[in-house]
This record gives sequence, structure tokens and C-alpha cells, in this order.
Amino acid sequence: MTTAGAEGRRGPQTPLEDSMDLSTSRELCDVAAEAARAVGERLRKAFRSRPEVETKRDFHDPVTEHDRAAEETIREVISRRFPDSTIIGEEGGTTGSGELRWYVDPIDGTANFAAGLPFFCVSVAAAVGEEPVAGVIYDPVRDDEFRADLGGAWCNGVRLRSRGAAGDREAMLLSGFPTAGDVAADRQGSLEAFGRMLEAFASVRRPGSAALNLAHVAAGWADVAYGSGVKPWDVAAGVLLIRQAGGVYLPLGESLFAPGGYLAHVGGFDLAGSVMAEVCRPAPAA
Repeated sequence: MTTAGAEGRRGPQTPLEDSMDLSTSRELCDVAAEAARAVGERLRKAFRSRPEVETKRDFHDPVTEHDRAAEETIREVISRRFPDSTIIGEEGGTTGSGELRWYVDPIDGTANFAAGLPFFCVSVAAAVGEEPVAGVIYDPVRDDEFRADLGGAWCNGVRLRSRGAAGDREAMLLSGFPTAGDVAADRQGSLEAFGRMLEAFASVRRPGSAALNLAHVAAGWADVAYGSGVKPWDVAAGVLLIRQAGGVYLPLGESLFAPGGYLAHVGGFDLAGSVMAEVCRPAPAA
């Protein structure tokens, strides 16, 4: 079971951080949206075609040709607009060495995409140092574009306000917990923790995309999102969406972009009175 570390610590600011302004953040967000939308038509056409699935770490970690092709396209868009960037992608690893870093998940929710379940997305975020400065989560099936810059967060042009339930009894929890890895590491502890969530929350769902879970909390369509074992590209865009919409995002690892767990909730949610405060012991918000 994931335990909380300290809130992400920031080191000295870099020159790029010092010069980051709203207009630059918006430009980065436009590029993220362009890159995410560039693969939308391909993913819509491939959806429910039952593409061939390969595996990476194990059979719980699928990948398709569309993941790889989509990431290549996204990288091309970013490199054309910001050639000196570092790009960190789920499929292609890290390329470049610039201060401006892009986190790319070409299909977050590959298992859903491959099976024909319409809950997956494209996630593209720009970050400087330990802070995301622009992010887009694009749902190609619904054509929903969630975007955030230093000026706010929006879905299809409508300002997002992350508001919802105040407590567990009225709240919907979206979670990827427990994963197969969680169960393998601590079967009794992880299943007991999940059982406590089921008992405490009005509804618990495991939709299968951490990025889209965060987008839905940012929009106030769900109240809490919790996951373990996520990577930076899963959450980088969602972090900014949640925070710019007025919600709370808490990394449960050593820093914001370190692999590990996360907890997010809508603004006004009583975390201190929630079972989640006991289950994952999140660090207090900064």
C-alpha cells in the first residue's frame, strides 16, 4: 500500500522559471493541444478495431502500435515548435536536454483503448523544474479537451471549477488502486484498504486512466482520485488541471514527478475527515 512522502520540494529556480509568464504558458498549452489533437483522428479510427496487443513489464502492461505511432507524432509536433526541449514519453523514453520538459502519454488507458472501452486519453504537459506550466488532456472519443495554463483551467473553452462533495458519504472516488503490484506486495493490506474505501464512499469506480480521472475531478464530475504506481507522464497535465481549477493534488512520493502514488480531490472536500487520510496518509497541501 502506498504511503505518503513529503510534498514535492522545489530547488532553486532556473532562468526559464524566472522568465515564465502567462503568455508563454498559454503558448505552451496551445502546442500541447495541437500535439494531442494531432493523434485524435488516428485513435478514433483505430478504436474498437481490436488492435494487436503486446506487453511491456508483464501482461498487465499492454502496448499497441497506436501508442508508439501516436507518441512519434506528438514528439514531431513538439520538436517542430520547441526544438530545444526535453521530451519524456511513456514509449520513447527521454530525448533532448533542454530546461523545458514535456511529459507525453500517447494513450493513457491503453487496456481500455485496445478492448474497446471508451475511457482513455492523450496527455501532454510542459514543465520547468518541478512545476508543470501547461497541460492538455484530450479525450478523443468525446472530443473533450481539458487544458490548463498559469491563468486557469478549461474544458472545451468552459472554465473549470473543481467543486463537489464535502465528505466520503456523498463522494465518488475514482481509483486505480489496488494494482496487481499492490496485491502482490501486500495482499491483505491492499485489499483491506480497498474494502475501507468501498464502505466509506458513496461510489467507487476503477475506470482505467489516471489522467482522465484527474481531468474529471478538475471538472467536478468526480470528487476524489487516488492511484499508486503512476509515472510522471500519467499525472503531469492532471496536476495543473486540478490545481488551476481550485482542487487539491497531493503527490505521495518524494516529489511531484517521482514515480509513486497520488491523491487528488475537489476544492472543499474534507480530507481530514476522510478514510483516505488514514489509508494513504497524504502530506498536507503546500
